[in-house]
Amino acid sequence: MVTHVVLYKLKENTPEIRKKMVETFYSMKGKIPALLSIDAGEDFLGSERSFDIALVCKYESREKLEEYKAHPVHLPVKAYVHGVVERSQSVDFEV
Repeated sequence: MVTHVVLYKLKENTPEIRKKMVETFYSMKGKIPALLSIDAGEDFLGSERSFDIALVCKYESREKLEEYKAHPVHLPVKAYVHGVVERSQSVDFEV
């Protein structure tokens, strides 16, 4: 099982953008066969080291993660995210 975790810092951290970003992530649910599960949410702590949004996805394998990355449903989501995100950090691991 592969877990893909991404933390996002928004260019403009507003409630509307945070909400739209989370909704945009969930718009992929059930539409990409390689994507076994998806969770996304807004940070509520707001500390100096906090990011604004977190995304956690699960896949059967590294190959399925690669399928997700190239899937036509994922590509417009990725384009939207790149337009509103200042920076991001990620980790991918297997268990």
